[in-house]
Amino acid sequence: MDINLPAVHAELTAAFARYERALVDNRIDELDALFWPSEFTVRYGVAENLRGIEAIRAFRAARPAAGLARTLENTVITTFGHDFGTAMTEYRRAGQARIGRQSQTWVRLPLDGRPGWRVVAAHVSLIAA
Repeated sequence: MDINLPAVHAELTAAFARYERALVDNRIDELDALFWPSEFTVRYGVAENLRGIEAIRAFRAARPAAGLARTLENTVITTFGHDFGTAMTEYRRAGQARIGRQSQTWVRLPLDGRPGWRVVAAHVSLIAA
């Protein structure tokens, strides 16, 4: 198993950065494009357990668009082979005392005839600073 092949790691790092920009700018279509459009996609959040892409889409559409800016810390992106990787990060939002944690499982999947990195599972939680 090849871990962190430079080209693959760079691709996943770019996909993670694309996700982060879309998140803080509340670009719902972009966020949706980065998640695997499957009933098997899971996103466990701070106050919600979302199973399936339709539940994730509904959450994104209903979420407030304000206060999404954040600063990332201690980000670790690891790739395994050419088509699987994880992205783990901590984040802070202005005015919040708690530290956020985010984990994502990414898989390169063919969608619309083109391969691309997609989140197949995600988890977000908060802990005391």
